[in-house]
Amino acid sequence: MGLGRLAYHFVRAPIGRVLRSFGEGGPLQQRRTAAGRAEMESAAASLPTVSATSGKPIEVHVLTGRKFWYQTAFCLWTLARHSNRPLAACIYDDGTLTADLQQSLGRVFPGTRFFGQSAILERLDAILPAARYPALRERWLHYPNIRKLTDIHAGAAGWRLVLDSDLLFFRRPDFLLQWLDSPGLPLHAVDTVTSYGYSRGLLESLAGRTLPERLNVGLCGLRSEALDWDRIEYWCATLIAGEGTHYFLEQALVALLLAGHECAIAPESDYVTLPCPPEATDCRAVMHHYVADSKRWYFQFNWRAARGQ
Repeated sequence: MGLGRLAYHFVRAPIGRVLRSFGEGGPLQQRRTAAGRAEMESAAASLPTVSATSGKPIEVHVLTGRKFWYQTAFCLWTLARHSNRPLAACIYDDGTLTADLQQSLGRVFPGTRFFGQSAILERLDAILPAARYPALRERWLHYPNIRKLTDIHAGAAGWRLVLDSDLLFFRRPDFLLQWLDSPGLPLHAVDTVTSYGYSRGLLESLAGRTLPERLNVGLCGLRSEALDWDRIEYWCATLIAGEGTHYFLEQALVALLLAGHECAIAPESDYVTLPCPPEATDCRAVMHHYVADSKRWYFQFNWRAARGQ
């Protein structure tokens, strides 16, 4: 074992585990969070069916699979409940969504359309063939987040609102409903800090325009046919060649797409990314996006609060 691997296994990895435990509230809170996660998954299977209501259906798009299906269920259920509108959910299989899980989601959301991975791959082979788009297709294999762009938008037309699964809604999402009824600008949420994973110099050299600050793709509305896949492939390949792969690659690509453009930005006081106390427990906002250390509040408390309201 080389010195680098020794340093990782015996220094960096243990320090990382300690820091992660500290951020998640310590070992006791981690156990409570794990127990809450298991209870949330069980509860998702018994969510009541979303009954059809009056008004224009709202169409949203979500990528999910075996690890996240129950979070998808709570996200869509709380959205439908507080919107009081029919929900037309489009769910894209990440390759792990079994028939039983599709049945569970379809029972709760009768109008759901499911897009299986074989059909998605057939479409990608026609629209984004690996020979022409090697960087995007390599990332598709090893970085599932890129599928929120490729699987949902490639070969499609019109405006599409993509949601992350780890969202809960607590109030009527008027901003999202107004956008869905009359989309005209790209939409995104607001992050706590600007997190694109790559150096500003590299990103700005690719964008050629001013980058948006603190863009978060937990909510992301784009017009599918406006996406220039040749340019996205070039950006993807150039970022990786210059500074390697990164978890925030998808967010960086969307920031490049929206650089210099006017956007519909979800009000951060109502659409909260990484809720912290007191908001993390008060749940006064319209929506929470439970990233990073806020998972503690999500799994231990807030899915229960969202279900009980």
